[in-house]
Amino acid sequence: MSAPNGAPTLAQPIPITSPPTSAVPASAPKAGSSVIPPFSPTPHHATSTSASASNTGSIARRPSRAQHPPMTATPPARPLSHEEALEALRAFLKERSSYDVFPVSFRLIVLDTQLKVKKALDVMLLYGVVSAPLWNTDTAKFAGMFTVQDVIHLIQYYYHNSSYESAAADVESFRLKSIREMEKAIQVPPPPLLSVHPLRPLYDACRFLIRTHARRLPLIDKDPQTDGEVVISVLTQYRVLKFIAMNCRDITQYLTLSVQELGIGTYISSPPTSNGDGENTNGSSHNPFHPIFTATMQTTVFDVVHMFSEQGISAVPIVDEDGKVLNLYETVDVITLVRNGAFQALDLNIAQALKQRAVDFPGVVTCSPRDSLAAVFSLIKIRRVHRLVVVQGADDPEPGKLVGVISLSDILRALIGTDVQPGKSGVGAELVDKALRAEAAETATPAEEGVPTPLGQSVDSAI
Repeated sequence: MSAPNGAPTLAQPIPITSPPTSAVPASAPKAGSSVIPPFSPTPHHATSTSASASNTGSIARRPSRAQHPPMTATPPARPLSHEEALEALRAFLKERSSYDVFPVSFRLIVLDTQLKVKKALDVMLLYGVVSAPLWNTDTAKFAGMFTVQDVIHLIQYYYHNSSYESAAADVESFRLKSIREMEKAIQVPPPPLLSVHPLRPLYDACRFLIRTHARRLPLIDKDPQTDGEVVISVLTQYRVLKFIAMNCRDITQYLTLSVQELGIGTYISSPPTSNGDGENTNGSSHNPFHPIFTATMQTTVFDVVHMFSEQGISAVPIVDEDGKVLNLYETVDVITLVRNGAFQALDLNIAQALKQRAVDFPGVVTCSPRDSLAAVFSLIKIRRVHRLVVVQGADDPEPGKLVGVISLSDILRALIGTDVQPGKSGVGAELVDKALRAEAAETATPAEEGVPTPLGQSVDSAI
């Protein structure tokens, strides 16, 4: 899309205080509540022999929760302070299992490690997902996750070791199982194999979500007939926060402190001073938005991809010469460019690349530093949010100027507790994930270690 003068059409920022008119009414039926086929104990996988993407997912049905505590939190008997509201939310999470987050029915996409990368990208775009569990058919076991970040690493690999021409040819035959070898060549850690049982308390799962660098947590159960692993679904930060926003409105309304007061997010530091050697005293190397990485409309896509890979981030704000936010470029945008092997498109600048973005891009979700955490949860309740770009408000000297970025990790950590250190990608991440797997095994509840609960039946006796 472009404006009449040929300039790219900019995404209109969506203030947190102005929810879109397309918000789903509270009375709308829950997504995925239509009549579906019964759940199969063995997930259907996207295999190298299945050209049709419709064979790549399974529809999972949740077991009955007849005796389970109601999903909606009990309204408090009196007004709460901010800290009391946080404690009430943590208590709510401790009473629910990880499986409670999911709707009555949902689609699960599982990719076989024998699948070609190009087909995997097609499947992910078709179903609108940015990650999927991997399944090793030789061992009949969960084999990690395939994410957008893997595609970023793939681009980095060909940039350093080959050419775009060979990349375009290899993407037609490159299989998912080969990505791990490629990642070793560029010295990045593989996606973690950390997973938890679906009946584990949601509070525990949230702590693992924060501490692992993957930002997603597969739920793995046992098939009672074969004793083999079954991938139930993948718990994400967005699913957890959406679950809280939908079921704890009477509690989240008391989260009245602002995101800046709470220190939620990453904010631009004070203007740096130079040490005379071209290096700023805060290490920002002339980055006026340090420690936030940004781009302009003239920045090339590959330069942004390099930021994604080197910094372990998933989006960068696009700003003008005055620092005002014009748009946002995300890792998922890169998939759109390269899924057909068009690696040359990485040489485009951001203004050109944005013209190829899907027309249904939801826009840039912004907030003010003075917006409360309650307002953030109100927004999450009505629209899909992956991050918030913090900008100066309408009453500030420079409305729309970049102030900071808030990720879902930041919000979840503020909720669970700042004592939980966020996981980082890069060197050492694999060791951390191994430690977390050991911790998960040591702290498993008797219900998780005992006889597996038959899928599709009531699990009340196991809770």
